[in-house]
Amino acid sequence: MPERYRQLKQDLQKYISCDRLIDDPLRTLAYGTDASFYRLIPKLVVKVNNEAEMIAILSACHRHHTPVTFRAAGTSLSGQAISDSVLLVLSGDYWRNHHINEDASIILLQPGVVGAWANDYLAPYQRKIGPDPASINAAKIGGIAANNASGMCCGTAQNSYNTLASMRVVLADGSVLDTSDEASIQAFRKSHVKLLEGLFALAKETREDSVLSDRIRHKYRLKNTTGYSLNALIDFEDPIDILQHLMIGSEGTLGFISEIGYRTVADHPCKSTALILFPTVEIACKAVAILKQTEVTAVELMDRAALRSVQDKPNMPAYLHDLDDEVAALLVDVRAADEAALHQSVESIQEVLKGIDLVRDAEFTFDKAAYQALWNIRKGLFPAVGAVRTTGTTVIIEDIAFPVPELAAAVRGLHLLFEKYHYHEALIFGHALEGNLHFVFTQDFSTEAEVIRYKGLMDEVCDLVVGEYGGSLKAEHGTGRNMAPFVEMEWGSDAYQLMWRLKWLFDPEDLLNPGVILNEDEEIHLKNLKPLPPADALIDKCIECGFCEPICPSRNLTLTPRQRIVSWREISQLKQSGADPERLARFEEAFDYQGLETCAVDGLCAIECPVGIDTGKLTKKIRHVRNGAGAEKIGNWVDGNFSKVTSMTRVGLKLASLSQNLLGNRVMEKSSNLLRRLSGDRIPSWNSAMPKAANKLNIVASSLSKHNGTVVYFPSCVSRTMGPAKDDPYQEDLHQVMLSLMRKAGFEVIIPERLDSLCCGMALESKGLPDQANKSLERLEQCLWEASQQGRYPVVCDTSPCTFRMIEQISKPIEICEPVGFINKFLLPHLVPVSRKNTLALHITCTSRKMGLANQMLNLAEQCAEQVILSEDKGCCGFAGDKGFSRPELNASALSRLKESLPSDCEMGVSNSRTCEIGLSLHSGISYQSIVYLVDSCFDSVKSAEQSN
Repeated sequence: MPERYRQLKQDLQKYISCDRLIDDPLRTLAYGTDASFYRLIPKLVVKVNNEAEMIAILSACHRHHTPVTFRAAGTSLSGQAISDSVLLVLSGDYWRNHHINEDASIILLQPGVVGAWANDYLAPYQRKIGPDPASINAAKIGGIAANNASGMCCGTAQNSYNTLASMRVVLADGSVLDTSDEASIQAFRKSHVKLLEGLFALAKETREDSVLSDRIRHKYRLKNTTGYSLNALIDFEDPIDILQHLMIGSEGTLGFISEIGYRTVADHPCKSTALILFPTVEIACKAVAILKQTEVTAVELMDRAALRSVQDKPNMPAYLHDLDDEVAALLVDVRAADEAALHQSVESIQEVLKGIDLVRDAEFTFDKAAYQALWNIRKGLFPAVGAVRTTGTTVIIEDIAFPVPELAAAVRGLHLLFEKYHYHEALIFGHALEGNLHFVFTQDFSTEAEVIRYKGLMDEVCDLVVGEYGGSLKAEHGTGRNMAPFVEMEWGSDAYQLMWRLKWLFDPEDLLNPGVILNEDEEIHLKNLKPLPPADALIDKCIECGFCEPICPSRNLTLTPRQRIVSWREISQLKQSGADPERLARFEEAFDYQGLETCAVDGLCAIECPVGIDTGKLTKKIRHVRNGAGAEKIGNWVDGNFSKVTSMTRVGLKLASLSQNLLGNRVMEKSSNLLRRLSGDRIPSWNSAMPKAANKLNIVASSLSKHNGTVVYFPSCVSRTMGPAKDDPYQEDLHQVMLSLMRKAGFEVIIPERLDSLCCGMALESKGLPDQANKSLERLEQCLWEASQQGRYPVVCDTSPCTFRMIEQISKPIEICEPVGFINKFLLPHLVPVSRKNTLALHITCTSRKMGLANQMLNLAEQCAEQVILSEDKGCCGFAGDKGFSRPELNASALSRLKESLPSDCEMGVSNSRTCEIGLSLHSGISYQSIVYLVDSCFDSVKSAEQSN
């Protein structure tokens, strides 16, 4: 590390803890990666917790003349969130406050709030924020505002610039302006006279230049995020208003947005959509101009290549295969406050389309599932290209805008350029109402010839967009490094120089994200190109977009799925090249903990990933490769002696419970922590939520009279060994409660034979022992096949993760149910509600989400309580089987905000995985138990309910 950065780090250590000052090779690479196709490796990464720290850091960087770059989620595509200097990252558990005013017309948001969370907060009021980028489930408000991101329904009227209510901003000199606070404004007017006078003078000069001001107005009739928001200079006279609107789209080059107030917009609950097919793109674009006059919410254009890229995906309409090569489609979306208004809007749209030539009649759907299926066509376009790209290439999505009357000709022009430069896989889609097009293609940057090919395409695209049609080179993805060389080309020299004057006014030392938006290097867009070397087929399709990060339990502790993949790619490349063994050794040593030990292997990342990558599978594969003969031997012993393992576990839990009763929680925890440290963390962590030993299952008690059905009940090894915790409200073992509930519903229960020796093998699989895990599962499958009379009866397992593995891996035709699905499908028709809780918390496990049971689980809980609380963080709890014992810090990090997210009157929590419930209980301060306990206490048999009445 250069001396300047060492000195800066020493300064920062006075108020930033060392674990948040990151300069090791693995993590600077991992944290420094964003979603763009550029790479810079920061010298220092700082995790910033609050505004006071940000002010102090900026002051320190100013003293050391050291540039900084701000990073929120890193989902930006144009290279604006990377740095080879100091990268200031918003710490994950901070910067997440929000406030909604009385009528929900304004929401105040800190920059660490994910866009989708903001809409979740506003949903009860039928409101939302205006911006709706495709990355809204991962992108954070700081980045959404700093890039002026928009989206499919947002247009220009509802983007950040036009829905801005107020802003709290930290400038390069460390000063703070809060435009929602009159006292702050008045103080700023006194302390920053030169800045405000400069803004006032530039605005006056711009307004008086009729040619320039007319050009600015023309440019912002379209979507436009190229360069600075010069419209602020003609839209406002007060320099405070000018300042806060210039911050929108400034990409961290003028200051740091520490809070933003949005004017919210209506979120209409009634929706309808139609995929309308036209013989040619010209006819489709003619329809866009007509539809723009109706009450449509969104109109998404897709060319034939786009439709072809998704036509073989599941649940796609069969007719997509039969379309001519010239066909284009519009996905038309309509929303309204009520059904009557919705139908009226649809009828008016169908009326105006009567004079347009269509391939098929326009059929609007009002069905939620069909609605989502049609939108999945549009959402699948970007990943469709990513999924089929050649390993080693990257996916580039460009973002331009044209006047709507020129849209058809522009699409034709792009098609010709794709042919000229041999981008045969390229496809076009976009937000047609605004003339905003995206084109997606794959690119290899490994050779000079390929870089030259890319340069040729982009040069001609710029000529087409600006020279031929007067469009925008960046409509919503921001300028970044990608379009910085072309800002002057688009805006002209006068506007370009005006932008530089704004930059020097705000940041005279060029310390805030230098090289972004404005860059004098005409080939900066061709430099620092990110390599994507092959590493493993499980992850080679990763485009490093970061969509996986918000749901990862280790995101605030070590690495995220994206960062694990980035790190493993580097390790693999170092191994293949053999060029730097010292760097390889450092990477491998750091990756053991950062990448492997703290990965929960929960698989939720695959749900959020555009190309379905489960990074946990890579982790398990690496664990398997690194397992020695000793681990294999232990795995074989466990697999062959499973009844002994469960017996030993019960004995251990009994001894722990006895010690807890004798010593008390505090002494027990201190003693356990001491033993754990002395053992080098080999002894599992103990905590006050640890369960007692479960009683051995009484199989005789399960013989019930058959009334309404028969089921095979497989109690998981976890529920066979772990009973309730000492302070849990329900003290019966889970298997006892399952039998009670099935007895109430009149079901005969069959327990598989040789139960003590049965396991699904999940614990072995997670340790990287797939062979032993599969042997366990094969034995279980055969026993369940026999017990279910060759699949005649359904099988229910009481633990969600075990059920999921069984569903995924068992090949015989057996209906396997998780408790929630089984209760809803088989038991509830024979039960009646008899009581309700007031308020309870619900944790939906990873595997329940992957099985599509989230809504069923919520609905079931809502039948048992007046109010059901879902934690703000909807991902994995981080207990991850036994990780909560061996790496308790992972569980603690994942659930760090759980307690504060629950109301004080919350009676209990429910879930459907015993180990998850241990961690949830520990970190929430309330007891979490299986949802089966809740249903058993709130429902009774019809006959019993009638007798009690």
